[in-house]
Amino acid sequence: MGLFFSRNIAKFLLSSFFSSQKFPSQIENVVSVVSARTGRHRQRYNQEYRLVVGCIPYRYKDALKSFSVDNIEVLGISSQKGQAMMFPKGGWENDESMETAALRETLEEAGVVGNIEKRLGKWYYKSKNQATMHEAYMFPLQVTKLLENWPEKDFRRREWMSVEKAREVCPQWMKEALDLLISQRTELESLDEEGTPCS
Repeated sequence: MGLFFSRNIAKFLLSSFFSSQKFPSQIENVVSVVSARTGRHRQRYNQEYRLVVGCIPYRYKDALKSFSVDNIEVLGISSQKGQAMMFPKGGWENDESMETAALRETLEEAGVVGNIEKRLGKWYYKSKNQATMHEAYMFPLQVTKLLENWPEKDFRRREWMSVEKAREVCPQWMKEALDLLISQRTELESLDEEGTPCS
């Protein structure tokens, strides 16, 4: 019953947020109580690879300036059982889209919501503690709200950090995803500037 209830809450929260782009404070209080998913019985696999999705949450230091390495911060979270820093990610389940799973994991682990952007790519990595191989997909997420309470608040530390610091502390495959985000967004910004007509 509890797991069924949790799934319904997660689906309601995500569908409500997407349809209105608002995150009411009443829902914010519910989010802090219930982690949306538990167990791995609905987990997706691609042969021997466990499918994992996540986000690189970021925000602008100065909203009036364009995207650049110096003008953004990314949100790192600690691992559940240690102090290693990473970006939020977790299992993609068989009743979710890739984007919905990435948003759910980011909400549960980091306590943020925002605008998800185009998928960055695919990476393969092995768990440190298990022999499990993973196929991971990452998305940029421009953060619009930082929640005070979230499901894994008591298990994880979160920290806004520079791109440079994130490159130092994150696992290699996440550094590659971050570098791809920076290069893609920087290229997009330069194209936007070139295409802007002079007045």
